[in-house]
Amino acid sequence: MPDQVTPSMPVVVGLPAEIDVTNAEQVFSQLCAALGPGVDVVIADLTSTVFCDSSGLRHLLFAQQRARESDAQLRLAIPLGCPVRRVLELTGADRLLAIYPDLTEAATEGLLVPPRPAGPREVSDRRAGREPGQAVSG
Repeated sequence: MPDQVTPSMPVVVGLPAEIDVTNAEQVFSQLCAALGPGVDVVIADLTSTVFCDSSGLRHLLFAQQRARESDAQLRLAIPLGCPVRRVLELTGADRLLAIYPDLTEAATEGLLVPPRPAGPREVSDRRAGREPGQAVSG
C-alpha cells in the first residue's frame, strides 16, 4: 500500500486591529509559535486589522521567511479594499506574500491577489465554471 500524506489543517492566528511598533514583535512571535511540527499552513487572519505600519510589515515578512525555513506556508487573509492590503500593494510586499481575500479562500488554496475586485463579467464566468474571458462553446 503506497504511503499517503495527509495534509494538516491550517492553523489560523487572529491578529489585532492595529499592528505597529508596539506589538509587531508579539505578532511575529504568535505566527512563529504556530509553525509547530507537522504544520504545513499558517493563516494570518488580518480580516479585522485596519492598520499596519512599517514595523508590522517587516515582521510579517520575517514570519514569511521563518515559514519557508520550516517548509510551511504563511497565508494572509486580508479583505479587498482593506487599508492594510493597500499598504502591501504600495510597498510591493503583495508580490512577496500569499494574500487571500478571506479565511475561506486562504484555507482552500483559492489564491486571489488582484489589485481590483472582479467585474460583473468575471464573476458570471466563474459561476459558470469558466476562467474569466474564456470563450463559451456552443
